[in-house]
Amino acid sequence: MPNELILVVDDEANIIELTTLYLTQEGYRVISARDGEAALDRVKRDRPALVVLDLMLPKIDGWQVCRRIRADSDLPILMLTARDDDVDKIVGLELGADDYMTKPFNPRELVARVKAILRRAEPRRSEQPASALRIADVTIDPARRTVHVGDQEINLRAKEFELLLTLAENEGIVLSREKLLDLVWGFDFYGQTRTVDVHVAHVRSKLEGSAVTIETVWGVGYKLERK
Repeated sequence: MPNELILVVDDEANIIELTTLYLTQEGYRVISARDGEAALDRVKRDRPALVVLDLMLPKIDGWQVCRRIRADSDLPILMLTARDDDVDKIVGLELGADDYMTKPFNPRELVARVKAILRRAEPRRSEQPASALRIADVTIDPARRTVHVGDQEINLRAKEFELLLTLAENEGIVLSREKLLDLVWGFDFYGQTRTVDVHVAHVRSKLEGSAVTIETVWGVGYKLERK
């Protein structure tokens, strides 16, 4: 959305200048930080709508910055890296990044991805919160972003919560890994379906002992079922 505040975090001045130029041309306001420590300070002080976050940063690296942001909020994060490494991509997504780009990048594509991420985030800010969803002994509250098994609250990371909510909203329906990537991460991250498997494993372990299970449908995907 035009006029949204974007935080660009990179230790390369030319990257900040180029990204700022293209984002401001589209009507966004842009602030910047050159290291991870300054980035966290600006997130807290300025409350941007989205962070464009380089991984290789002085003081505190991008992975740690992402982890700390995710501990407190669902602030959208677009990660940047100079390495085209599948492991980096998977780790970034597991930490809660919304999208991932490799340097060198086309600045027009970056702007397009920023717009797409903000469009996906807008319903969370503008819609009335959905009512709590109860399946057997599991209660999922989208407004408070909490999950309880019986009376006990379980701690889920942002993408783990969204994955469980998506499966719960489609109870009994098999969703492919590609579909889950699209619904939960909000983009087609072709070939990186392993991140779905990792998140499913994490959620399963946290639901252990409940009356709800995530079943694997071999060769297809996953579905949420009552035991």
